[in-house]
Amino acid sequence: MSILQLPHASPDIILIDWHATLVDTHDAMYHAVDDVLPHLKELNLWDKLLDPDDSKTLEDAKLLMYVKNHQRLHPKITAQRKISRTDIFEVLFGSDQDAKAQAHQAFDSAYQKYVSAVHPLEEGTADRIAHLQQLGVLVGVISNRKRDFLEHELALVDNGRWAKLFDVIVCGSDVKKRKPSPEMLLRALEILHRQPGENCWYVGDSTTDVIAAREAGVTSIFYNGAGWEQTWLDKIFPGTIKHPHRPDAVVDSIADLTDLARHMIAQQKRVERARS
Repeated sequence: MSILQLPHASPDIILIDWHATLVDTHDAMYHAVDDVLPHLKELNLWDKLLDPDDSKTLEDAKLLMYVKNHQRLHPKITAQRKISRTDIFEVLFGSDQDAKAQAHQAFDSAYQKYVSAVHPLEEGTADRIAHLQQLGVLVGVISNRKRDFLEHELALVDNGRWAKLFDVIVCGSDVKKRKPSPEMLLRALEILHRQPGENCWYVGDSTTDVIAAREAGVTSIFYNGAGWEQTWLDKIFPGTIKHPHRPDAVVDSIADLTDLARHMIAQQKRVERARS
């Protein structure tokens, strides 16, 4: 899988994950997760932790066992800055939707202490988003965050330049189920008066983003800003019966995403001209 693997359709809509795709909020996120983990027993979540034998990968099992033994994340996890809190809760609780919802709620309570720590992941992202819109693409944000947190962070990024940049924004507090449920993607499309299809791309940095896109019936673009090796991508997207979801393409940056969209749109226009 690489950017050389092209999606099946050019984009009319591009929905983009917030944390670790558009912005860096790792420090705030990991602080909040580590605030939650010592209280799993009080939250009645301890007995809902997954059995390590049921983990997707050996690395997931190791993360789970470390949390069970130490009630915090391993220092290597926070140092690598490659896994989101959504994926952490997936590793810890698997398919238990109620447990994950409760963990997200506890996270939200903890996160409010750290919410001001937010920075763009890449320079020039706002200009690239604007360029996509000039090409006729609607661009939106999908985030598991509470809306008031996201709006606060939007107001901080680029001195507030991003606050009115996007055509649609859907947050975890806007729906009943957060990612990997497709509910937020479907809500965004409903707001835009569009139907799910390959002309909608969803871009995100986690396995839960890929699952959400696939379940919503839209094109999945994996944002590999963390620089995962191909062998690791094959491991986390094995394409098995138990874990069937794989992205349609992989990009390493928002710049790559913009180039890919421009290429696909130009290709479509060439095809349309040839048919006319």
